[in-house]
Amino acid sequence: MADVTHSPLIYRLQLCYSQSMDIKSKIGNKIRKLRHQRDLSQEQFANLCDLDRTYIAGIEQGKRNVSIVNLEKIAKAFEISLSELFEDL
Repeated sequence: MADVTHSPLIYRLQLCYSQSMDIKSKIGNKIRKLRHQRDLSQEQFANLCDLDRTYIAGIEQGKRNVSIVNLEKIAKAFEISLSELFEDL
């Protein structure tokens, strides 16, 4: 029986998983940075986005897989484009 722990498919799946976790952390850090630059609390920012404060906290902690609709709300609240939100990740 083949050792599946070293199979190319398992390696690619693990790589995809680790990269998806990495992008969530990167976007969360970017949102936190932009929010701090604007001197906004999570509560204030959540109100601007029409999202819950705990949801914003989860995004900033890299725990949330954010929908494109909510990313658009966040970008609009920052008065930037979606592409600007993803710059320098």
